[in-house]
Amino acid sequence: MSIKSTASLERGLGLKEATALNMIDMIGIGPFIVLPIVIQEMNGPQCMIAWVLGALLAFMDGFVWSELGAAMPAAGGSYVFLKEIYGPKSWGKLFSFLLIWQTIFQAPLVIASGSIGFSQYFTFLVPLGSVGQKIISGLLVIILVILLYRKITTVGKISVLLWIGVIATVLWLIFGGVTHFNPKLAFDFPKGAFDFSFIFFVGLGSASVQTIYTYLGYYNITNLGSELKNPERNIPKSIFISIGGIAVLYLAMQLSVLGVIPWREAMHSQFIVSTFVEKIYGSDAAIVATVLILWIAFSSLFSALLGYSRIPYAAAVDGSFFKVFSHVHSKKHFPNVSLLVIGGIAFVFSLLFKLKEVISAILAMRILVQFIGQAVGIMILRKNKPADFFPFKMWLYPLPALIAILMWVGLFLSTGMYFALGGVVVMVIGAAVFFIRSNYNREWPFH
Repeated sequence: MSIKSTASLERGLGLKEATALNMIDMIGIGPFIVLPIVIQEMNGPQCMIAWVLGALLAFMDGFVWSELGAAMPAAGGSYVFLKEIYGPKSWGKLFSFLLIWQTIFQAPLVIASGSIGFSQYFTFLVPLGSVGQKIISGLLVIILVILLYRKITTVGKISVLLWIGVIATVLWLIFGGVTHFNPKLAFDFPKGAFDFSFIFFVGLGSASVQTIYTYLGYYNITNLGSELKNPERNIPKSIFISIGGIAVLYLAMQLSVLGVIPWREAMHSQFIVSTFVEKIYGSDAAIVATVLILWIAFSSLFSALLGYSRIPYAAAVDGSFFKVFSHVHSKKHFPNVSLLVIGGIAFVFSLLFKLKEVISAILAMRILVQFIGQAVGIMILRKNKPADFFPFKMWLYPLPALIAILMWVGLFLSTGMYFALGGVVVMVIGAAVFFIRSNYNREWPFH
């Protein structure tokens, strides 16, 4: 798809807004929920390794997204990349269709996971039964759609306001940890913490599945390439600023928690950050901290739903998806039908699923086609395109792409047999639907 095909969208986002959208997408309810899970999986403070591995994978994969995003700044992100890499009239049609096929499932799952996590953390303030939590999670999705139903310039301003609240909250948590830090707690390693046995690496893989989930979103701005000013420079900058900033914040936050709460207690805490603040400042401060965490969760979902709504739109504009998704609001100039459909499915999912079930499912569904497909694809594209096609080029090429591929494969296997198999099944069903549709329309490979 050419950049011209999305010319009706307004380029109203700068570097500041792009970075804010990436970072608030990355810091959602995720890190506050997975903190105790990561400690459980690693059974001690050595869980910090999992956060480092998550950051390393994000940086390596960030080079892939930066190079592709700068070269092809259009609405839809991965849809555009995969189609161009593998051939817009051949295999690229299959890969891009599979991305849209998966997006219809996993994008609402991402939104639902955040809204479910929001409702669970909300119970720290107001005790709610399962029905009450479902009402809160569903209502949250509706509010998000209402806020995003406006011009991109207004959305950009809202994103900066949300970003300020996110960063201020995390810095406050880190400050509390630093000023009350107990190194004996933070470095209370159990016997055999670093034995590097098979069990150690199994735990590390499971923990890394959780941490990389919290890093996802560093590429969000590539979905909005047609609405970004000077995308050739601002896409790579926003990606690396986001990853670097979030990596520092996550490592500092995990270490702060370990330095205040004994890890054997922290690993069983349902409201880890609220408990953390309560130990330092008391119960009233814990309530304030919980409200701020809910602010963070809301901000992340705001950014995620914004980015995902552009993917079906891009495919529809390109003629590869239902035409109705290509509709752009006549006055506000944003893909309103795509936003409403993704938001509607997310609303339904938020009422049906449990949070623990979706994290591994989200990763297993995305790794093969999107992450590995792009990392392999950038090497194919380098061979087929002239050097001036790429405004940004990854450092030490192709090492970052190769490292990313190996780490994604390991992470895919670490999601577990059930979820890994599920990801493959979704892909196979999507391929079958594609070939049936292509045969009916007499398109590649049947024309």
